[in-house]
Amino acid sequence: MRDCNPSTQLSRIKGTGRGRSTHLHSNAGSVMSAVEQQPADASLSSNSSSSFEVIEADAANKYEAVVPHWFYCKVTDSRERWIPFSTQDSEKLEAAQKMRKDDEELVVPISGGRYDVHLKQRQCYAVYWEEEVSEVRRCTWFYKGEKDNKYVPYLESFSEELEEAYMIAVTLDEWKKKLESPNREIIILHNPKLMVHYHPVTVSDDWGSSSAEQGRPRTVKRGVENISVDIHSGEPEQIDHLVFVVHGIGPACDIRFRSIIQCVNDFRAVSLSMLQAHFKKAQEQQQIGRVEFLPVNWHSRLHSTGVDVDLERITLPSINRLRHFINDTILDVFFYNSATYCQTIVDTVASEMNRLYLLFLQRNPDYKGRVSIAGHSLGSLILFDLLTNQKASSEDEDGKEKESQTGARHGADASSVKEILEKLKLSEYSTVFEKERMDRQALDSNHWAQIIAGNSGEGRTESESSAGPGSAGSRSSGRNCPYPDVSLGQVSANYPQLIYKPAIFFAFGSPIGMFLTVRGVKRIDPSYSLPTCKGFFNIFHPFDPVAYRIEPMIVPDMEFEPMLLPHHKGRKRMHLELKEGLTRMSMDLKNNLLGSLRVAWQSFTRAPLPAVEAASTESETESQNCSDGQTEVKPNEPPAAAKEEASPINVGMLNGGHRIDYVLQEKPIESFNEYLFALQGHLCYWESEDTVLLVLKEIYQTQGIMLDQPLQ
Repeated sequence: MRDCNPSTQLSRIKGTGRGRSTHLHSNAGSVMSAVEQQPADASLSSNSSSSFEVIEADAANKYEAVVPHWFYCKVTDSRERWIPFSTQDSEKLEAAQKMRKDDEELVVPISGGRYDVHLKQRQCYAVYWEEEVSEVRRCTWFYKGEKDNKYVPYLESFSEELEEAYMIAVTLDEWKKKLESPNREIIILHNPKLMVHYHPVTVSDDWGSSSAEQGRPRTVKRGVENISVDIHSGEPEQIDHLVFVVHGIGPACDIRFRSIIQCVNDFRAVSLSMLQAHFKKAQEQQQIGRVEFLPVNWHSRLHSTGVDVDLERITLPSINRLRHFINDTILDVFFYNSATYCQTIVDTVASEMNRLYLLFLQRNPDYKGRVSIAGHSLGSLILFDLLTNQKASSEDEDGKEKESQTGARHGADASSVKEILEKLKLSEYSTVFEKERMDRQALDSNHWAQIIAGNSGEGRTESESSAGPGSAGSRSSGRNCPYPDVSLGQVSANYPQLIYKPAIFFAFGSPIGMFLTVRGVKRIDPSYSLPTCKGFFNIFHPFDPVAYRIEPMIVPDMEFEPMLLPHHKGRKRMHLELKEGLTRMSMDLKNNLLGSLRVAWQSFTRAPLPAVEAASTESETESQNCSDGQTEVKPNEPPAAAKEEASPINVGMLNGGHRIDYVLQEKPIESFNEYLFALQGHLCYWESEDTVLLVLKEIYQTQGIMLDQPLQ
């Protein structure tokens, strides 16, 4: 780095007695011409050393070195965009740069450990996923770009030359310095507040000759504090929980056609803001850090198998864009229902999550937290099928046996399998057990108790009911699926095992319920839970055309609404409260009108007997008082809402006995037309504060940490 100390530079000027030339270099090899020669200053002659000392003292007071900030370059559609690192990461890079020797290569982890910066190469590499390498630059001087008016940093070498020229101008208080390059780009330092960059423009005349004219000036700024750019403070170093996020169909995951990496970046950013807003006390007490979200990409692996080439040969040439969109997105659903490509997808998802987990532990050796998984759209179905085919450990099985109240356990005293089945009134299934060579020990296990419980109340055909591991109705014997009633109809594939037990499974805009129904699963046993994952939340937007509920498959005889997710700022959205208020008002008016009509009709059809009329009036008055004010008749009786909370709906053990279906509140503009916002409803989860807050709430609740204030 060039020495920009004022005393050193002034000593050079004093020694020569002449103005100095400043050579500006660029990475392209262009050498800028010298700064205009300054006339000799009498105050700098050998006879005026005392005057020089005054100037030197003055200069030290006036000039302050610029504070650098580190940026990285993102290229989108052949357009460069320079983005600042967070304050935390920039300080880490600057400290490493000062410690680094000239030939030493230092690697600095930044962005919460998701990227590595190689300082010598000035390049940034993604750690957990494939991404284009980004250029990194230590920035001090900027100029305004042509098209988007965003400030662009100069090359580091050129910035050093500009800083040196600026320092001399400030020191000597001599401005209007002109710096010119061989390609005739000119930078003029008029004063500390006005510095411009002129880009030459080529103009052709009628005779075909061209000439270069001075183009429109661009603003030049010194220091990142003088340009308009958002710089985040950074992320907490401590990671409390790890969440893997699996995408749905196609390479694009939102309405802006962004990748899963970009969408998960948004999800992570929203989580940081929600932590600051709703877990402030825990943060101040240093009880929590943050939750890390990592994307899992399976689409690129699937479409790298050569299937796209095969599809291209058979695709019709008409409406080319629409057909290409269908091949790249919607066909993923058909691929997953194909035995060949389903195996590719589940292998990719499982192996990628295992790889990411091991890499994360390697980079965070002190991590003691747990892991959860989340899936959007088809990704949630992939995860659900993976989880239903995980092998529970012996400890998990022992715990389930203690909690299980199934019929097989009640018949444990019987002397044979046939007697047990007869006692359970399931003797028609004895041939199935004999065919599968099931003994009493196998029947006593929770595995087959769940089969009995699922088959006894469904009224399926024998072929459907006997779908066990290895049978044609289910899958091959390598599937190791302990609950065939849930996994009925899954495509035949060998599901790999995860090397960890997920704490919670979050499904966003999920079609799991629809696929289970299409596969022939009419009901999920209330005692069923995922073998290695105890939590399951099905989160959806009310207008999402792909989302389906789960709870009605567990409790088919009851009609009840999903849990309404509270707004992240508390309460319901205003338009929903207004809508409910109007609904209640209309119902009250309707009831009052019907009551008035009934009384009027009775007065016309009954004889006017005074005694009967008085008794009737008194009875109606008492009943009206009972209906209008129950608290007056029975002051100790709780209101209806409290009754509902006191006796919650039993939705089984799929989420540990807690509610499963959660619906978001639509925005006011979305309520005007459900069909218009249907697609947006399916792609809204990545930036939904309400969704993120539920995820954080449930994750930290497992650690005993609650929200600052419960949302209503």
